[in-house]
Amino acid sequence: MSPPRLTGALRSFSNVTKKEDIPEDEYDLKARRLKRQRRFAKEGLTWQKIVQFFTQHLDKKDQLTAQQELKSVLQSAKHIVGTDHGQDAIEGAAVFLFETFLGREQLGAEETRAIRHMFGPFPATAAEACLASVLHLVTSAGEVQTEAFVHTQNAGRTSNAAINAFGRNIAFSHDGYTLDCHESPPWLDVPDEDTVALGFQGFLNNHVGGGRGQASGSGAQAGGSGGGRGVTAGDAGACVLRDEVEKYQNAGNMISSSPEELCTSLFEMLASQKSDEELQNELFEFLGADGFEVILTLLQRRSDIVDSLLSMPPEKRVNFVPGDTEGGRPAYGCQVTIQSEQERQMMKMYRREEKRERRRERRGDDGLMEYTDASFSFDPKELRLQREQALLTARRSPVLGRHREPERIRYPHVYDSFAEATKTSAFVGGSKLLLPEGIRRDNCKMYEEVEIPPTEPMPVGFEEKPIYISDLDEIGQLVFKGMKRLNRIQSIVFETAYNTNENLLICAPTGAGKTNIAMLTVLHEIRQHLQPGGVIRKDQFKIVYVAPMKALAAEMTNYFSKRLEPLGISVKELTGDMQLTKGEILRTQMLVTTPEKWDVVTRKSVGDVALSQVVRLLILDEVHLLHEDRGPVLESLVARTLRQVESTQSMIRILGLSATLPNYLDVASFLHVNPYIGLFYFDSRFRPVPLGQSFVGVKATSKVQQLHDMEEVCYENVLKQIRAGHQQKKLNLRRGTGSTARVQSRLMGY
Repeated sequence: MSPPRLTGALRSFSNVTKKEDIPEDEYDLKARRLKRQRRFAKEGLTWQKIVQFFTQHLDKKDQLTAQQELKSVLQSAKHIVGTDHGQDAIEGAAVFLFETFLGREQLGAEETRAIRHMFGPFPATAAEACLASVLHLVTSAGEVQTEAFVHTQNAGRTSNAAINAFGRNIAFSHDGYTLDCHESPPWLDVPDEDTVALGFQGFLNNHVGGGRGQASGSGAQAGGSGGGRGVTAGDAGACVLRDEVEKYQNAGNMISSSPEELCTSLFEMLASQKSDEELQNELFEFLGADGFEVILTLLQRRSDIVDSLLSMPPEKRVNFVPGDTEGGRPAYGCQVTIQSEQERQMMKMYRREEKRERRRERRGDDGLMEYTDASFSFDPKELRLQREQALLTARRSPVLGRHREPERIRYPHVYDSFAEATKTSAFVGGSKLLLPEGIRRDNCKMYEEVEIPPTEPMPVGFEEKPIYISDLDEIGQLVFKGMKRLNRIQSIVFETAYNTNENLLICAPTGAGKTNIAMLTVLHEIRQHLQPGGVIRKDQFKIVYVAPMKALAAEMTNYFSKRLEPLGISVKELTGDMQLTKGEILRTQMLVTTPEKWDVVTRKSVGDVALSQVVRLLILDEVHLLHEDRGPVLESLVARTLRQVESTQSMIRILGLSATLPNYLDVASFLHVNPYIGLFYFDSRFRPVPLGQSFVGVKATSKVQQLHDMEEVCYENVLKQIRAGHQQKKLNLRRGTGSTARVQSRLMGY
């Protein structure tokens, strides 16, 4: 088919006549199968290889029996490992059991010790069944042939691990770069020895760049070989450092630091006596996640970079001491420069023109200078005047006409240290958030542990005053009898919760006293229906407390019943297990229920309408469950309540209690909370008991070994805490950790 009748000009901007060069290698099925077989051979002994071995080396009549025996081995491994883990862990355990029982006729002490060391306590019946299945498989395929197969797979895995001991073989691109038509080739810019600068950039330009030019020149004299990239191994190492720093900063990272300072800092790290693993963590904390590729390159070329920079003559070696910056003034701290895109392009042209002027002065080539000035002239003074004029124009332009980053609003009762850190100049300038001071690292062969100390408590503000129970009215003193004063968080929330009708969202750590804040709102609602003679009109209001679980609902019912008993307020539980008659509901002033039960009650069109219309306070505990599976139920409760407020013009106060939320502003908007009055956010600095954190990472790559190492590390940490007299609340690995703890406790004599 002939191409369409397009003119040459239009066809040049299209791909109509372009022929697709489809590589034949991608569609060569035999080559792809061979490549897959080679990759499959390097993985070591796996369960798929065991299944494939017995499928290929047995007759068709024996294959059905072998499949049953293989399923029996997998089932035994599942009983030993447990059902809490995935298929990969079960198959890895089956491979371990196959290797353990290979060549064995009975379950001896050595095999028992190996299995217990890897998996902990295990059922003996499962191990014996696995041993019998392995014996049948080996007998049918031949013991010598099976052992040779296992030995070959393990040998291939060992050799592959020895070859790929560290890192990956990353292919680097050495493509050329496009030169400006008015810029001279780099090999003609060899500076004189009298004008060599002593800065880091000058060192790299003169020694590394000079090496490039000399090698390129010799390559050109020898017939053009080398392509302008003839760099020695030592110079290439130094070139890598400069190229990686430029690539890292061109991506918008650490733009406040100069390339010389960044190169100096990286060279000091690379030249230290630390191992690659320790240096990797230090570089990751220094450069952040955006510098991952830079870290890989620097660690792989570490020796070349350090040797090339240290092998220079002493009289030409750079002293890596931070000197003065431009203008003879040293750089202190973190400097932030704010420029528009137009100003950036203008300064880029200004620096390019300054470099060209210096080259012309060194060469003294008047003819070339006249030609360049006549064709493409830039005056540095004129560029500076243009920049000053642009700044004056920007100052006179309207503020709302420019794109500005919206400033974070400061709310009076939000204590969020992370949000405050993001507004600092260092964070805006590109600095990374690091771990706090005083951390402890424990790096061993099995695992790495990072222990973060507890955070310092928030200093007490001038306006914070503790609320004493003796200063409350008679109702408050009766309910909080036995308490001396409210804690710090309760004292901050007291005025809004006890004396206003504002909706509230309380985000505080666990154990901060959020239940007593709910009690303050309950007392405020009771005071709204208190007659002058001290009589409470109990038939005119209802209070609903929505707890996430039935067990918590029962606990809250007991708590509020004991506290409100002196006032004669009746508190009942309304859940799926505790049903109430209409008479009991009418005689009850406070209902403690679950989201699903209250959703059913409020969804009815006839019957319980009167109940929902007398509700004056809705308390939602654990509001952060909006993100869980039960979130839609909570959303429907809030939406139905807000709809009732709009339709009946009645006052229903909503109180949300939650742990610390990242998007507390969104939840406050959903609950119709005024963020300047009813939003209270307290971070970990307000914990009654400071909380330290420990992060443990297991280094094993095998699923089975990971389970074994995790159980062993968990047991050691639990035992350490128990010996110190501390309690242990929760164990995530229920079956494995629990069984390990029981066996080890018997061995240790506890």
